[in-house]
Amino acid sequence: MIIEITSENFNDEVINSGKPVLLDFWASWCGPCRALSPIVDQVANENLEKVKVGKVNIDEQQLLAEKFGIMSIPTLILIKNGKEEKRVVGLQSMKEILKMLE
Repeated sequence: MIIEITSENFNDEVINSGKPVLLDFWASWCGPCRALSPIVDQVANENLEKVKVGKVNIDEQQLLAEKFGIMSIPTLILIKNGKEEKRVVGLQSMKEILKMLE
């Protein structure tokens, strides 16, 4: 299940999450973001026990994009225990994303 992350639900869904959260920073006009989206969806559906997946639309959630210093998209950030653990920028393969979650 994918959660739309906003400034309003960020603390509940990300900071206070009982499991790691993979955040996908994206925008509708971004081609690589659209290519990455089904891969992220598949990771979410196949790893429900292990990780929570949230998507952050940088056009709608500019404060969150600024908070994380997002310069390029897509950007994937893994948050564990409320802190940034790993970050990758650009189109990633399923294998690379799963490696990030290990």
